[in-house]
Amino acid sequence: MTKPTSRALHMDTLSLSGEQVPLVVRHNPRARRFIVRVDMTTGAVHVTTPNKRNVKGAIAFARGHADWISEQRARVAPAEPFCDGAIIPVRGVPHKICHVVGTRGAVTVHARDDDGMAELHVTGDVSFLPRRVTDWLKQQAKYDLNKRVFVHANKLGVRPSRITVRDQTSRWGSCSSSRALSFSWRLIFVPSNVLDYVAAHEVAHLKHMNHGAPFWRVVDNLLPDYGGAMRWLETEGPALHKYGTAPLSLD
Repeated sequence: MTKPTSRALHMDTLSLSGEQVPLVVRHNPRARRFIVRVDMTTGAVHVTTPNKRNVKGAIAFARGHADWISEQRARVAPAEPFCDGAIIPVRGVPHKICHVVGTRGAVTVHARDDDGMAELHVTGDVSFLPRRVTDWLKQQAKYDLNKRVFVHANKLGVRPSRITVRDQTSRWGSCSSSRALSFSWRLIFVPSNVLDYVAAHEVAHLKHMNHGAPFWRVVDNLLPDYGGAMRWLETEGPALHKYGTAPLSLD
């Protein structure tokens, strides 16, 4: 379903074991209670309040859940920005980013003869490298997801109203009431069978907008061996948010 929109009301810090952690208070009139979550990309804490006048209450709520927040933040892997020499997974396979001078084209894939690791050759000014790598990865993710979505949609005889790939961190995929599917571009990091599971999962929501037994029967019909991919995403997925990011700071 579509997530209710929320607006940032206040930015603060939360003291956790002597560390000052960014804290963002957001207002969502559709929320029924305070909701706290940890951004698995940056480690920042987000608190949603149904009452925009109760910022102090939201901050107190976050402080009251300090132990849980610390446990979640322990799962946030250190940021690994896209830079020359960095190694990132593409479709689950390690690739080394290499800045190349004197050639044309944005990003190209090259196989290596020595250790077998593929390389992503990135041209142009080195200051543009992070953006060029990000854009290329997004294009690859969109291609893979479009392909697998339509394979599963054809099996079910359904059609999404649109497919988008975004920089979302709270979920890998979503299906709105308008039948629009949205996915995280970071799915390009996962093995192909895991991306295929996420595509099948969201397509199944075009039949059932919940996670009841009928929904899971549809997923099982689309991918009988989805269990392994689901477990991989649960255990390995959080660490993938570290790629191409830098720690969040407050001005």
